[in-house]
Amino acid sequence: MSAVKSWTVSNELWERVKPLIPKQKRKKKRRYLRRPGGGRKPMEPRKVFEGIIFVLRTGCQWKALPKKEFGSASSIHKYFLEWKRKGVFSRLWRKGLAEYDEMEGIAWAWQSIDGAAVKAPLALETAGPNPTDGEKNGTKRSLLVDGIGIPLSLVASGAQQHGVKLLELTLDEMVIERPSGKGAPQQHLCGDKAYVGEPAEKSIRERNYIPHIRQRGEEMVSKKRNPRYRARRWVVERTHSWLNRFRKLLVRFEKKAVGYEGLLELACVLIAFRRVIAIYG
Repeated sequence: MSAVKSWTVSNELWERVKPLIPKQKRKKKRRYLRRPGGGRKPMEPRKVFEGIIFVLRTGCQWKALPKKEFGSASSIHKYFLEWKRKGVFSRLWRKGLAEYDEMEGIAWAWQSIDGAAVKAPLALETAGPNPTDGEKNGTKRSLLVDGIGIPLSLVASGAQQHGVKLLELTLDEMVIERPSGKGAPQQHLCGDKAYVGEPAEKSIRERNYIPHIRQRGEEMVSKKRNPRYRARRWVVERTHSWLNRFRKLLVRFEKKAVGYEGLLELACVLIAFRRVIAIYG
């Protein structure tokens, strides 16, 4: 039996995705060519979705999509941008989180936040000089995850932006509604030294989080002193690693913000649904 390829869309995933994919209409021909029932037949939505996943997983250029397997590469790219502008990927992400929350429960108690920079040689938006990479053009993604690493919020900006400046935006742009009020679980927020300081702590506490800002060495010392101590900040670093396995995200070649942000959202969709499908099928 041949191994399942990383870009394969399973029936379980497609059944969850299908209801949120916009229905496509026939493309009208020019007036003098029109006839009843005429017009170009739209591409199959599943084939379009599979083509987008192929690009995201392999990192290939859009125009390099295998034509025999997926059809017109330009059409698939056009659908991708259209779906992003219509909010399809953000709604899928929200649906994945809602299903995960219903079946297992989002691990709200211990959340983690961290930023990671990637090279962006062609980017024209949400990019800037990376101070840690010789001022080369780069993009920073600020990521918030729950206690097991499922993405709750993701914001892209120029690589020169300090993590603390993206803190409030990342916390406020959560895809799913956060529990609040009486009966809501106490929520802790873990971060690294980028979030040290009174302004960051104030922003965290204003949003009813208990801050736990630790440097990597501090967690190692705490572990040695108390064998039962659980380091939690690493969870978000692992999720950044998961995102980098989508090769289209490892180095950003998307020029416009809409394309790159759409790919980020879709990667978060796949991570969320992977958790749901792996446990419940």
